Amino acid sequence: MNSIERVEFEAAFLLHAMPYRESSQIIEVLGQHHGRIGLVARGSRRPRSRWKQTLRSFQPMRMSWAGRGTLQTLGAAEATARPLVLTGMRLMAGWYMNELLINLLHRGDPHPDLFAHYGAALAALSEGKELEPVLRRFELVLLAEIGYGLVTDRDAVDAQPLQPERMYAYVADRGPVPAVVGAGDGLVLSGADLLAIGRGDFDRPERLLGAKRLLREKLNWCLGGRSLKTRQVLAAMLSDGVIDGIGA
Repeated sequence: MNSIERVEFEAAFLLHAMPYRESSQIIEVLGQHHGRIGLVARGSRRPRSRWKQTLRSFQPMRMSWAGRGTLQTLGAAEATARPLVLTGMRLMAGWYMNELLINLLHRGDPHPDLFAHYGAALAALSEGKELEPVLRRFELVLLAEIGYGLVTDRDAVDAQPLQPERMYAYVADRGPVPAVVGAGDGLVLSGADLLAIGRGDFDRPERLLGAKRLLREKLNWCLGGRSLKTRQVLAAMLSDGVIDGIGA
């Protein structure tokens, strides 16, 4: 038999919670050293639960858990700082990041750098920083962490360095290929823009828009046809169907 795994007071964020049986929840957590973890929080829905005020999204905390397999049992959870307050579009952006993590991370894969970037992105959103650059940089890190980072420094045909003045069509499962005039290529960006996007440099509005389109295409490919609820909610909320900030 596999031995029981025990983790003591790891820095963590709650990503999602759903009711389980009469008084419990199954929660998805992002841990600093253990990545995405599924936990049963027994009794957490009871009115006097010790975790009622702690198990919140965007709340920095430390958690302990134990068990076997991919669904273990929460043992302790305590806040380590005040919750990060997100409202309006920034709240939707936080839910969007959570949904990406749940859909693209395998349980039990450690991603300490991604954990740090996630916390920094939440802090930036709560401080009122410009929303789109925060999300685009988070998406870049997430894709790199799961092994599908954008190729933004060389072409996918002969691995030659990108030429800043040349135009490239970006193929989601390959990378940039030299664009052919009149070929009807889909997403076409200049070498200069691709190089800047790879650096997380979004100093011009058109470059930020190009990054949004490029990252949306890559994320859609990684999601394999799965739709995100946050995109659907925003599309329903905004009558013109245009969703600013979130890659939809």
